[in-house]
This record gives sequence, structure tokens and C-alpha cells, in this order.
Amino acid sequence: MLEKKEIEKAILRILNDQFEISNPGMDDDLREKHKFDSIDGIELLAEVEELLGFEINQEVKKEALEIRTVRQIVDWVEKVQSEHS
Repeated sequence: MLEKKEIEKAILRILNDQFEISNPGMDDDLREKHKFDSIDGIELLAEVEELLGFEINQEVKKEALEIRTVRQIVDWVEKVQSEHS
């Protein structure tokens, strides 16, 4: 089980490596400030599944559609992880 800080570091690494978003603020609106779109969101979900080591069901993925900030991503991943264990 990943700690919150580990999740945060992993998400920031993924955003940097896969989406060329370096050092985003935890509360930056990724859509507005970094042009993060729905295709990026789908790719990020695939990366999160790889990080967690399990597939996330469609209902839970739908919850992620309204996520806008790194902080929200980290909180959501932490929640998904805890519900799965």
C-alpha cells in the first residue's frame, strides 16, 4: 500500500514524464493551466492502474472525470487504493 507522499511523487513523475507538465502546483487546474484534456485523463488513469497494480472499474473511473488538480488526483488515488485493499 502506497503512502500519500509516495502517491504524490508518483503522480508528479507521471505528469512530468508522460505529459511534460513539470512542477505543477498542487492546486493548479490542470485543464486550464496545462491544457490537460480528456484523452490525457484516460492515459493518466492507465498509468494510475499500473502504479496501483490493479484495474479500476468503470464506475470508479467515472468519479475521476471531475478531477482538476494534482491534490484531487492524489486524494482520489489514495481513496481507490484503500477501497481496493
